[in-house]
Amino acid sequence: MSITRSATLEPEPSARIPLSAFRQGLSSFLRDRMAVAGLLVLTAAIAAAIFAPLLTPYSPTIGDQNAILVPPFGPGHPLGTDAQGRDLLARILFGGRLAFPEAIIPVTAAATAGMALGLIGGFFERSFGEVVMRALDVLFAIPMVLLAIAIAATLGNGLPTVILSMAIVITPYIARVVATTTAQQRTAPFIGAARCAGFSEWRILRREILPHVIPAVMVYGTTNMGAMVVFAAGFGFLGLGAQPPTPDWGAMIADGMRSLASAPWVSTVPGIAIVVISLAFNYVGDGLRVALDPRLRTRL
Repeated sequence: MSITRSATLEPEPSARIPLSAFRQGLSSFLRDRMAVAGLLVLTAAIAAAIFAPLLTPYSPTIGDQNAILVPPFGPGHPLGTDAQGRDLLARILFGGRLAFPEAIIPVTAAATAGMALGLIGGFFERSFGEVVMRALDVLFAIPMVLLAIAIAATLGNGLPTVILSMAIVITPYIARVVATTTAQQRTAPFIGAARCAGFSEWRILRREILPHVIPAVMVYGTTNMGAMVVFAAGFGFLGLGAQPPTPDWGAMIADGMRSLASAPWVSTVPGIAIVVISLAFNYVGDGLRVALDPRLRTRL
């Protein structure tokens, strides 16, 4: 006589409850070592910028005439000093207080505007949406860098100008991503079912389309934050960003150009900071892309 499996025993693997979408995405992200490393780097860098006064005894704007162009790993100056005797570590830490807002705020503002324009442009293709997308095509015709420089030169120097100009030039690109995703979802069967249920067009847009758009915007926006770090540094290098003596990574590179042959670390140190932070944003964006896309998760 055979013995049957008791109902109280552990169920077969096929009968186990699957992980939720959030837990699956989180697990996928945590398996991506580069994405986790990028997130740790960004977390540490943001914390260092916030607590910069506690991490260095030096002022980022006041130099020591007895410590001019001290090389890295010198006494009291782990990253060296510049031509005015200012500690580079202090300037890097305090410069992060500009670099991260310049990366995060423009993308957040552009994502908000881009989602609104893209949803309209992708959902109402043959009416008002067509007008919106053709208007954005005008901005596509102008090179991004030239348009941003023109806006900054017109409005004047400073952090608000840099943020505004970058937000304006990136909005059409986010809107295009949203419009493409919206157009793909517009003909899906569940949209037809929502119409049959009596949902209005705006309710369908808000309740059915928007949840499918947000992950794409999160991935695209996070990746573009890395580009904005480089973009903002370019403004500082050209003198269109924060004005001296405010520490700005791009302006630090420009200052170091005068002593590049004799003291290359003055430009190299902020350049390394820009590259590291930009790559960290890109790796986090790549990790989110896989974590938020079920089709890519299944390939891992």
